[in-house]
Amino acid sequence: MTITTTATATGLGAFIDASPSPFHVCATVAAELEKAGYRRLHESQTWQADTADGRFYVIRGGSLVAWETGSGNGFRIVGGHTDSPNLRLKQHPDRVSAGVSMVALEPYGGAWLNSWLDRDLGVSGRLAYRSGNSVEHTLVHVAEAVLRVPQLAIHLSADRKGVELDPQRHVDGIWGLGDTVPDVLGWVAGYAGIDPDALLGWELMTHDIAPSRLIGVDENLLSAPRLDNQGTCYAGLRALLDSASGSRTRMLALFDHEEVGSGSERGAASDLLATICERVVAARGGDRADYLAAMADSICVSGDMAHATHPNYPDRHEPGHRIAINGGPVLKVNQNLRYASDAVGEAVFALACERAEVPMQRYTHRADLPCGSTIGPITAARTGLSTVDVGAPQLAMHSARELMGADDVEMYSAALQAFLSGP
Repeated sequence: MTITTTATATGLGAFIDASPSPFHVCATVAAELEKAGYRRLHESQTWQADTADGRFYVIRGGSLVAWETGSGNGFRIVGGHTDSPNLRLKQHPDRVSAGVSMVALEPYGGAWLNSWLDRDLGVSGRLAYRSGNSVEHTLVHVAEAVLRVPQLAIHLSADRKGVELDPQRHVDGIWGLGDTVPDVLGWVAGYAGIDPDALLGWELMTHDIAPSRLIGVDENLLSAPRLDNQGTCYAGLRALLDSASGSRTRMLALFDHEEVGSGSERGAASDLLATICERVVAARGGDRADYLAAMADSICVSGDMAHATHPNYPDRHEPGHRIAINGGPVLKVNQNLRYASDAVGEAVFALACERAEVPMQRYTHRADLPCGSTIGPITAARTGLSTVDVGAPQLAMHSARELMGADDVEMYSAALQAFLSGP
């Protein structure tokens, strides 16, 4: 059967440009869910009888779980992560070096540091502030070029081959010149409409302000930041909204902190997914035994981006496992469980691609290179869910600017839609 999906490369580009931080990803997804009739629930409240059936979502920090209840037991879950490697502000970010006002930055995750040099950077994230006797929080998105990490001139390199970047000394951003430069936290607070004296906490990060765009002579490539893993966030969202309801509860689970191991209150290693699933079962009158039975009858597709074969470095890829851009979704397998895929999960995703009428590619990492991981193994171990790791092919993973095929956006979402609509 042919799957109709609303996912497009230009749609993904707009999604990314609106979502410079994990918190903004959740806000962007939530806005689309609200348009489709989803209602936000709060974990701190008791879920009433009217939550037994319908469309709902929960946000915990930079993580979001959304679902539409099915007519029977079990879940079909598309998982992903909202965070991407970047440079984040330290707790005391203001410093002066050689008479220049600087902002102290710290790499988050496996950021490919040289890709962050000589880019116009904005600041985004979440601010916590005092409001009377309570604490409030708000998102901030500075889309202006307020920071830049300059490259060292080639003439100042001893062998004209550059320098090895030290994450402690070489990635601070230039903020301004002169004696009247404001402190960065006070300035960001004011930009967000907050009294700087009321600021109590912050999670702030930098982002490349250049907009996403289609490139190539025939514009069949998408150049954008944070494709890893907002490509999955967007494709999974469109798949959830476009898929048909069935006997199983269809769910989208997007976690923060995957790039640093998922070990937080809102990461894939937390209780977030298991707790939500149990509460969904309980809202329909089920008990603990019903929840355990439902989880045993469930499956999760862990969506993350995949390595396309690099045309300049084909020798860095496993022979016989070439991954083509615009070649379709990728099934990822690793014998040492860096990916969670097994034969059962492989079959489920292969059938989903078949139903969506899109080609499926199979990825294996070179055995002599360390393999990255995903939320897949963590989700499987934490919940006992049968889990399969998949993705869409891309180049320049973990760079400040990444590249994927325009056609892969629709094919990836179509495969996820077919999975969610499956039996």
